[in-house]
Amino acid sequence: MEQIWAPWRIEYIENPKEGSCVLCQKPKESNDEANFILYRGQHNFVILNAFPYNPGHLMVVPYQHTANLQDLTHEKIIEHFDIIKKGLELLKLTLKPAGFNIGLNIGKVAGAGIEGHLHTHIVPRWQGDTNFMPVLSDTRVLSEALTATYRKLKANLS
Repeated sequence: MEQIWAPWRIEYIENPKEGSCVLCQKPKESNDEANFILYRGQHNFVILNAFPYNPGHLMVVPYQHTANLQDLTHEKIIEHFDIIKKGLELLKLTLKPAGFNIGLNIGKVAGAGIEGHLHTHIVPRWQGDTNFMPVLSDTRVLSEALTATYRKLKANLS
């Protein structure tokens, strides 16, 4: 039997799931590069997903800790979707994907990894980016380190 290694996944597996909300904690810290925070708006911020499906997997996150879209004011929702548009433009310019998956996972049964804090995923997609690896071995192959993706995106952020 051959071995398939994905050693970076151990951080996610061992990461405590209880306690403080990572999406509340990260923007309070003053190290955006280490936390992969690309952009800060008045009501929302953009962070690279630390456990991405593809390079450039962004999350648009309200500062307000809520699991419910209906808890956000109109102003916060408008900014949230304006930032999604900016994220798409940034990814198109920098990584040139062929398409995107954009979505909210609300509730654990819907796939929310951080179910207490609403966030919108923007996942860039390329032809052939999904192959046999996730199907046969539950392993994703990412072609670029998170720090390299962060630096590319940050350099093109306007």
